[in-house]
Amino acid sequence: MKYIVRITSVMALAFLLGCNSQKNKGEHSHDGGETHSHSTKSFSNMTHYFGAYDLENEEYGTKTKVTLTKDARVMVTNALPNHKTGEFPNPGNPNTISAQNNTYSFPLNPKYTGKATWAREPGIALNGIKFEPGTAEVVECDTGENYRVEALQDVIDLGLDFNHAHVQPTGAYHYHGTPTSVIEEFDAGEDLVHVGFAHDGFPMYYSKSGKFKPSYKAIDGNREGEDCTYENPHQSIDISVGGHHDGTFTSDFEYIAGSGDLDECNGITIDGVYMYLVTAEFPYISRCLMGDYEEARPQGGGQRPRGGQGQRPNATELISKMDTNKDGKLSKDEVKGPLSEHFSKVDSDKDGFITKEELEKGQNQNGQRPQGGRPQGGRN
Repeated sequence: MKYIVRITSVMALAFLLGCNSQKNKGEHSHDGGETHSHSTKSFSNMTHYFGAYDLENEEYGTKTKVTLTKDARVMVTNALPNHKTGEFPNPGNPNTISAQNNTYSFPLNPKYTGKATWAREPGIALNGIKFEPGTAEVVECDTGENYRVEALQDVIDLGLDFNHAHVQPTGAYHYHGTPTSVIEEFDAGEDLVHVGFAHDGFPMYYSKSGKFKPSYKAIDGNREGEDCTYENPHQSIDISVGGHHDGTFTSDFEYIAGSGDLDECNGITIDGVYMYLVTAEFPYISRCLMGDYEEARPQGGGQRPRGGQGQRPNATELISKMDTNKDGKLSKDEVKGPLSEHFSKVDSDKDGFITKEELEKGQNQNGQRPQGGRPQGGRN
């Protein structure tokens, strides 16, 4: 195997980022547990990929070149991983890895804003492979709920390999969770392994000890939804969404500030340096960025990991979904799920039909959904 890494300059991490960082958290504890701190005294082995470098791997075809300009770190890559992968295509992922032609520019002097900005693709690994934690997969229910499927779950086979990665129809290999082989390849002996750069310019690390904990928790209670289905171009699967929030869906989690070590974007300041952590627990990879950054949300795109119920349709969408005879209103025989149990309550004029206006009134009255459940956006 021929594996070439040429490092043409080295820039100290503290020099690059110290001026843009936030205050170190220092010693503290969580849930009354043991007090600990986040100080790591040495970044000496973590600076190699902050300068310009060429990364080439003859066995896998990897070609990634990083250069520095006055204001930017520019990466030109064919996005072929520099490590072993699972077999593609496979039963859960019918796509084949192929070279890309990608150029990325990361700010050399990132600016921390403290404002979380949603990011479908938060960053790029040192080898040129993108991090993309969310999915485009959705479970839809006849009762109106829809749930965004997480990549790391046991209900739907998305064909992920041992690097928690798979392949898009374009041939782009990408990581949904901890990039196992990247961690092994770039491990310099410290607890924190430098694995990539976020698009706002701040670095991305993985802690081998796992001592930095996210501040997301599974929501209490049970999910709602009946007659739910997951579909893709190759199959249609009936899915039961009932039961507790077990991590199958993005909305199973909510952010609770201070419940862990990391902020809403899985970020933390260590020794005056702000960085993002890739973790074994949700959100795995940041779903948002705290630096100066803008990304247009794609039409129908992913959702921020805020937790709560799956996204619910409005009155017009409910009518369209359940109105089988297309008369613009819902009869008792047409409605399904929780709405059928509260039919008489929503049918305010008692004429045996629910109109759009009655649905909207039921939704707005006292903050309740027309299904007769909890306030919209509330916790379970």
